[in-house]
Amino acid sequence: MSISRKDFIKNISIITIGLTSFSRLLSSTSALLNFDSLRLVKDLKGIINLPKGFSYTVLSKLNDKMDDGLNVPDKADGMGCFKLDKNHVILIRNHEIGHVPLLGNAFRLKNPYGKKMGRFVRKKNNYFYDSSLRKTECFGGTTSITYNMKTKQVVNQHLSLAGTLVNCSGGESPWGTWITCEETVKSKEGKIFKNHGYNFEVYPSSTNKLTKAIPLKAMGRFRHEAVAFDPNKGYVYQTEDREDGLFYRFIPNVKDNLKKGGKLQGLSLLDFRGADCRNWKNETFKVGKSYRCKWIDLDDVESPLDDLRKRGRNKGCAIFARGEGMWYSNDYVYFTATTGGKNKFGQIWRYSNNKKIELFYESKSKESMYKPDNIVVAPWGDVIICEDGRGHDRLIGIKPNGQTYVLAENIFNTSELAGIVFSPNKKILFLNIYKPTMTLAIEGPWNQL
Repeated sequence: MSISRKDFIKNISIITIGLTSFSRLLSSTSALLNFDSLRLVKDLKGIINLPKGFSYTVLSKLNDKMDDGLNVPDKADGMGCFKLDKNHVILIRNHEIGHVPLLGNAFRLKNPYGKKMGRFVRKKNNYFYDSSLRKTECFGGTTSITYNMKTKQVVNQHLSLAGTLVNCSGGESPWGTWITCEETVKSKEGKIFKNHGYNFEVYPSSTNKLTKAIPLKAMGRFRHEAVAFDPNKGYVYQTEDREDGLFYRFIPNVKDNLKKGGKLQGLSLLDFRGADCRNWKNETFKVGKSYRCKWIDLDDVESPLDDLRKRGRNKGCAIFARGEGMWYSNDYVYFTATTGGKNKFGQIWRYSNNKKIELFYESKSKESMYKPDNIVVAPWGDVIICEDGRGHDRLIGIKPNGQTYVLAENIFNTSELAGIVFSPNKKILFLNIYKPTMTLAIEGPWNQL
């Protein structure tokens, strides 16, 4: 027996605000209590199921011809959205591609740039981070899409960062740029010329402009996933996609200039030195409870041995189960731990500016939430996550009381959903299907959710 959304809202309205945290704690213990379906409408086009009254527009697909003469790359992951003017936004989209052979089937299948790429590399070599041209090429990076929200038309699409590897997620800076993150620590001692595992800053452009790829080395070299900015203090928070990853804070020397360097720190729990926040063996950390924190300075942050997280834990830093998507909202930093929890179904943590961290949500069933990845806080306050792990991945909403609901379901294929971000006017939700690349714009009565 399921409870309708209308009935749930009617019933929950009698609960006082003071019981919200307690309600959330209870709801996390039972899939029947914390899961509510919005009764999605089957998409006759076979791409994505959405609630009644919602619709989508396909903006971009794998191998579409872009305005710079190249083709849309594969593996669309994290994405940012930037206002250009009243009607136009610029999407900057990551492509999680590694280095692939320049010849053979792998090249033809994994390199969407086509035969023109070699000439493009040589022409723009100074803008590429790493372009070895030695049997392999670094095909990671970003593309940018200029979209007219009024006419629902793409007016420009181009390659905007190149020569990087495995660009997973990232985050929007307060000054209007996209920080794209490499989820790899590939070393130059191989078929490539340079070390990888860095963040890069990409500037929005409505023309075919390529951002020169400059690594932000002071932010650390590790398997980056996402970043989130505290716009008031200038701090930059970072996640690490490892089963024993840290939660990082970067304090820039200059608030709005990451290229000027800064200090990298790792989070530590005051009462749990070297805390294991994964809850794999014991449910040490409880939903709805806050834990006091401090920050520990880290050294040798370029980490040639890829041991930054291990050295951090030796100093007392906490570890999380695959930190991935992250979002800042109202003095909280929310981030996902994709394989956290006893059953490894996933956790949502949130850190507050008063140096406390809280286990916001921990999934007890695949139905309620499974393998959370990219994340956003919706304009109405709910946390929305992209799943990465089930047959047909979904967008899952989490209300402040801990109730979850399904906002969308990928029926196109079994690829993950990614790159979730709202337009500046809060009217459009942009979203990627990871592979093959497909970027969607979703509209509907958001105020009814």
